[in-house]
Amino acid sequence: MNPDIQAMVTATKSKPEDGLEDVLRKLTECLGKKSLQVEEELETFKQDLFNHGILDYCATALKLNFIQINGGYKTAVQIADILSSCCVGISNVKNCEVFHNKFLPLVANNLFSLADSLMMKALRDKSEAEMTRLFRKVMDSISWLLKARHHLIAYVLSSKHYENIQLSEDEDVAVVLLSLWLDLLGVKSSKVIEDIGDKALHVIMDDTVYKMSSFQNPVIGRSAVKILMHIVNHDNTMIKVIVKRYQGLAELAAKDWRGKGFDPVLDRLIGLLKSPPLRHTDTKGASAERLKAACVIQAAWRAHQTRRRLKKLPRAVTRLQRSFRERKRREEEQLERRRAEEGLRIQMQLHRQRANRLFRQRQLQLLEILPAAQVERYLGEVERQAALLIQRVWRGHRERRVFQQRKYHLKRHKGALTIQRAVLRFLKRRRAQKARATPWTGLRKLTEAQRTELKREVDEYLSLHPSRRVSAERCRELHNSTQQMLRQWLSTREAVQREEEHTQALLAQINTDIELLINAPSVKDSTPQDCQLFLSRSGPVAVRAKQCHSAMVQSATLPWWRRLTEESTHGDLFHIHGDDDDFGEVDWEVARLYLGGVRDDAAAPE
Repeated sequence: MNPDIQAMVTATKSKPEDGLEDVLRKLTECLGKKSLQVEEELETFKQDLFNHGILDYCATALKLNFIQINGGYKTAVQIADILSSCCVGISNVKNCEVFHNKFLPLVANNLFSLADSLMMKALRDKSEAEMTRLFRKVMDSISWLLKARHHLIAYVLSSKHYENIQLSEDEDVAVVLLSLWLDLLGVKSSKVIEDIGDKALHVIMDDTVYKMSSFQNPVIGRSAVKILMHIVNHDNTMIKVIVKRYQGLAELAAKDWRGKGFDPVLDRLIGLLKSPPLRHTDTKGASAERLKAACVIQAAWRAHQTRRRLKKLPRAVTRLQRSFRERKRREEEQLERRRAEEGLRIQMQLHRQRANRLFRQRQLQLLEILPAAQVERYLGEVERQAALLIQRVWRGHRERRVFQQRKYHLKRHKGALTIQRAVLRFLKRRRAQKARATPWTGLRKLTEAQRTELKREVDEYLSLHPSRRVSAERCRELHNSTQQMLRQWLSTREAVQREEEHTQALLAQINTDIELLINAPSVKDSTPQDCQLFLSRSGPVAVRAKQCHSAMVQSATLPWWRRLTEESTHGDLFHIHGDDDDFGEVDWEVARLYLGGVRDDAAAPE
């Protein structure tokens, strides 16, 4: 193997960004050698380049972003030139079908991709004439390739990158594209036109006529007229196709392009277009109307596009300015924040150093004041405190490390508990929903086999567990006695309930009266309305109360030595029943109230 080929193969094994420069340098050196000027040697060298994958490597490299590569797009244009030169003049290769049907279409597509990228960069910045020059060089390389490989024109016309170039409204791009087709159709035009076919030829004519009617550049008009003349000279039948397909073209060409420096060629084309006989006398007027309508439509469409672009431009500029200012503001804020944090950190360090220095100075001053006998004791205490601090820090570190190790297991345990709790709740809800969804439908009917089996089990149980036989009379007596006891219990329960309700009502009334007596004012401060509250609705109770009141009044008028003998009388009046605790407490409360009232009222006159 050629050493140069071996070096390039080694370079292709690395990344395209790294080995591209070495491959390009080797290719330039090898193609510039005088030994390769011989046609056979040059073809053999190109075959070796394809067989060892170097040309495939270069074709793939055209898809890279050349901004980050040394040399930029100049390197890409140089690779495109070398690649188009190597694809021309090579015939005998190992995989001929792969070369013609896969490799060459890939090269053409990648070349147009590079041309599309250069065109977009040139349109973005009109001041960069370098990009326009590189775009022309790439189109020259494409023209060189298509001249030798006519079957690639069909692939080129279906490429999306070619469509982007074709739809461009820039005059320089239109000039370059028409120059490409003029160069292809001008040299051996009959062979090229036969190879590309009618469909591709119609596409080329459509683009040529559109640019001829859209631009006013004389270079574009001359190239378009020459392309149409080449097509007509190759096949005279194409005149009818052009006249039928592009009605009014002769009038448009005579009106817009006459006097631009290529009148002889233009007059021949107009004469050929007007030579076919017209079927109707008004064809000229109809063509003029169609031409005028086409111009109006084109003008309206271009005005619409221009207005839309102008409408979007302020919003885009405003959005760009806003985003740029916002980004700049955020960057300034982040920078100020970092500066403030850095300044604060430096100040904290200075404060800590100053505080540490002052602490050491005071410590040394205190050590100078201490007696010599206590210095060692103080230093020992400092060492002990330092050891305790070290131990505390180490134990904390050890416990944190152990906790981190156990944290995973603790998390797993908590997670398991959470899952179990959720599953149990879910199962409980499902059981409740199932119970509500499936209500009880009654007893299930037994089949004959189930009834026979159940009867057999009952008989077996009775045989294993015999019971005492009870006569029907005994059962009837038990039933009657049970009914009687139940009836008696029900009657007594109603009486007991009524008695309890009556007792509770009396207790509630008594408690209410007691509260009224407790909250009652003294006799001096009482009013007739207050006295109305203590009138009883029961006659016996009122009589009993009147007797007690008379007894109290009589006892109050007696001398004190007579009152001492009246204790028994009060005991008889307010006798506490020992049989019933509730009634005893109530009578005792009532007696105490009456006694208290009598004593207070009786003490006043004395």
